[in-house]
Amino acid sequence: MPQVLAYACDDETSQFHKTTVEIREPGPKEIYFDIKYAGICHSDIHTARGEWGPAKYPLVPGHEIAGIVAAVGSEVTKFKVGDKVGVGCMVNACGECDFCKAGEEQFCQGTPGGLRGTLWTYGDDADGNPTSGGYAQGFTVSEDFACHIPDEIPFETAAPLLCAGITTYSPLARFKAGPGKKVAIVGMGGLGHMGVQIAAAMGADVSVISHGRSKEEDARKFGATAFYATSEEGTLESLANTFDLILCTVSADDLDYTGLINTLRPYGVFVDVGLPEAPSTIHLASLVIGSKTLAGSQIGGIRETQEMLNFCAEHGIHPQIEMISGEDITEAYNNVVASKVRYRYVIDTSTF
Repeated sequence: MPQVLAYACDDETSQFHKTTVEIREPGPKEIYFDIKYAGICHSDIHTARGEWGPAKYPLVPGHEIAGIVAAVGSEVTKFKVGDKVGVGCMVNACGECDFCKAGEEQFCQGTPGGLRGTLWTYGDDADGNPTSGGYAQGFTVSEDFACHIPDEIPFETAAPLLCAGITTYSPLARFKAGPGKKVAIVGMGGLGHMGVQIAAAMGADVSVISHGRSKEEDARKFGATAFYATSEEGTLESLANTFDLILCTVSADDLDYTGLINTLRPYGVFVDVGLPEAPSTIHLASLVIGSKTLAGSQIGGIRETQEMLNFCAEHGIHPQIEMISGEDITEAYNNVVASKVRYRYVIDTSTF
């Protein structure tokens, strides 16, 4: 098995250091690719710091991965050596349940006595063996869980699309953001700045709701036509009965969900993709009055992820990134938590 350079942390302090990891040779239906870029997602940070439960250390995170195919198995038909490839949050599923057959592998129900649910990009494989993620120089994956990265997308910006891109594209497509729809994006971070671009490209009239106004110029550059700051008294009250769809990308425990839902028009939809650690409170009357819908969304299946990549290529959409080296990962984690990145860190693995 090939050994590649990687960056790992050894405990919940998430102090990263250079190491080597072994990557398995590709099986008949697998590809091996050289990782060129890996995005840093807040989910990586939650995992590395044990905030979503105990982690297995040493840990090599990373589920926003872009690279170049270097080897293919004997039965691979979807990729060839030299292709640009991307891998996101999942790398396996049962393939037999109703959801897998419908192209919704993220909801995999597994098979009796077999794998239960999808496999996260890093963690344990189906046999319980630890696996490494994208903060490394190589990765092996089933061809069915990899996507083609179109040439129109700047390669160095592609990795975050495999998580931040599909996380925002999927609910916007599901709830039909488009011409004639007024869409509000709550939060202008790594997810929010993608949501603004995608909703605008779909033809919606897009507004941003943020705490302050420091990102207003960026929001308008990304396609927003209006910007509202909740730090200004009376903001949410003034927006009552305004929006058809709200996409909330914020994970704050103290968010005024009821106030936000009250800004929806009748039959409006509030869809959340944030993951606050503490339980949230919502006054149900805000849903009943106006027959509104409260929904959640995670990622999308592989088919929809490829659809998202093609959509972004067609419309010139890509994340705004800050490129860093492997030695910068520890500091980058702290900056993400402090909301100091605009808007997504990408690790250049050639610096390893």
